[in-house]
Amino acid sequence: MAQDTSVRLRAATAEDAEEITRVFLASRAAALPGLLRVHSDEETLARITHVVLPDSRVWVAEGEAGELLGFASLDGDELDQLYLRPDTLRRGIGTQLLERVKEASRGEVSLYTFQRNSAARAFYERHGFVAVAYDDGSRNEEEEPDVLYRWTAVR
Repeated sequence: MAQDTSVRLRAATAEDAEEITRVFLASRAAALPGLLRVHSDEETLARITHVVLPDSRVWVAEGEAGELLGFASLDGDELDQLYLRPDTLRRGIGTQLLERVKEASRGEVSLYTFQRNSAARAFYERHGFVAVAYDDGSRNEEEEPDVLYRWTAVR
């Protein structure tokens, strides 16, 4: 897959919160129909505004017109969020965001994804992440079985 050279990555700002929220909500709805929604759109915006943006390193991917195509957030060594607008998949944008996260990491990144999200699991596995633990859903709000992945840089 060719990388989309019209995409620009930059650090997210507080002004990006609403658009990040829209991407998050659209991406989850498209990737995981039927997933239990435990937070309203307003609560999700509040979490992104008051928790994710101030407490994590967040990058956004922008298109040629400055539109937000996706975002990723790194909280310590955990990839907490990586979401793309559903109409932008398979253009290399997720790969660009993931590479930025890896570069910014201390050489190790972990993440959780839902077990039934086969597209996300395949994406992370293609990028060197290895499944290290499986959970029955008791550790997350959605009560959805998940899997812990870990990537370690080759030294």
